[in-house]
Amino acid sequence: MEWEEAASGFAAMGSEARLKVIRALVRAGRDGLSVGDIQARTDIPASTLAHHLKFLAGAGLVTQERIGRTVINRACFEHIEDLGRFLVSECCADQMQRNAANG
Repeated sequence: MEWEEAASGFAAMGSEARLKVIRALVRAGRDGLSVGDIQARTDIPASTLAHHLKFLAGAGLVTQERIGRTVINRACFEHIEDLGRFLVSECCADQMQRNAANG
């Protein structure tokens, strides 16, 4: 993952409301949730929720699928996991380098 993609993903989750949406979708699993279900779980007003979902979808963190009159939202688990791996990819590298140098 490149720095720009990581920054975009983390910026998309950069509000309490969007974090609540992502957590609700992660909890729901691969079945996802309708907008009404997300609203019920997060207490985010419908007009604001639509904005947050659009923002998260634009960053590749959420997919949306229309099934009849219902829009199902799903967390993009692979992308979310990639962001986590990006954060820890160099975990303790400096410490290990110092330990190796000190033999």
